[in-house]
Amino acid sequence: MIRFEHVTKRYADGTAAVDDLSFEVARGELVALVGPSGCGKTTTVKMVNRLVEPTSGRILLDGRDVADADPVELRRGIGYVIQQVGLFPHRTVLENTATVPRLLGVGRARAHARAAELLDLVGLDPRTFGDRYPDQLSGGQRQRVGVARALAADPPVLLMDEPFGAVDPVVREHLQSEFLRLQAQVRKTVLLVTHDLEEAVRLGDRMAVYGHGTIEQLDAPATVLGAPAGPYVARFVGADRALRRLSVTPVEEAHLDRPPVVRLDDPLPRDPDGARAVVLDADGRPYGWLPAAAGTTGRSGSVREHARPMEARVPLGGSLREALSAMLRYDAGWVAVVDPADGGRYLGVLTPERLHGALRRSVGGLTPR
Repeated sequence: MIRFEHVTKRYADGTAAVDDLSFEVARGELVALVGPSGCGKTTTVKMVNRLVEPTSGRILLDGRDVADADPVELRRGIGYVIQQVGLFPHRTVLENTATVPRLLGVGRARAHARAAELLDLVGLDPRTFGDRYPDQLSGGQRQRVGVARALAADPPVLLMDEPFGAVDPVVREHLQSEFLRLQAQVRKTVLLVTHDLEEAVRLGDRMAVYGHGTIEQLDAPATVLGAPAGPYVARFVGADRALRRLSVTPVEEAHLDRPPVVRLDDPLPRDPDGARAVVLDADGRPYGWLPAAAGTTGRSGSVREHARPMEARVPLGGSLREALSAMLRYDAGWVAVVDPADGGRYLGVLTPERLHGALRRSVGGLTPR
């Protein structure tokens, strides 16, 4: 979808912002560009929509050289989201979101209907927020409007330059989650510039680690963290890169323990060994756990009377980081793993030992370059 062919941007003083850059972004893929300040990330993005012109090389968008396109028309067909958002202060949220369709000649009613649909998609009820002005919104809400506006003309490509960098960490994490949900629905081809390694790991299908005007490694986040291409990349991703892999390593059935299971309305089992059991409800979803001493001599009644609720659970395919977070949040010795495609049916439990083993196998499965 986006292809860089030996692209260089050199300024009059001889400084090369990017130097002989060649890479491709597939249709529907999100590539995160990460690296130190001044390494050429933003220049790379701005050359796609011709806010910066390359000195040499070609950039192809869906097979067409962007240099052959009228810059204004080109930009109207590319979504662009920046840290400062850039909303028009004198226009309402609905009018801001409808800006590009209106410039493309779409009628007011149709453009506003499209804007309302997108505001709803990014989590802003158009009935509540449509008539507000930018200065009546929080920073996170303005960022959402910026994303909605960028999507309003249904562009195939979305360029994002530090889109969530101006908000606090809690809001940023929420915006990232919302964007992942949104991207799963719209599947745009995205170039995302960020200084935040965690953001690149979380959002990117692949991540490009920049040196000084060049890409030192372009790989899936798990590969960059587990098999850095060289000393520079290893230093950049940090000595704790194995821990960062928690975010990109999914929970799999092979990771799970399967302790004894009882049903919530079963009679209390007689277990001379006093083994702890997982308690399921009538639909096979995890309810909690039965203490090891519950079924010993002298106890009677139903499982329900002795069961202890437990909220620590994660979906199959969720990250090891989610699982560890749930264990810590609920001070739990294990986390139940459920099948989200089957109504939350219980599959097994992930223990700290199993989590550690899964992480070690994940890292060990990648050979350093």
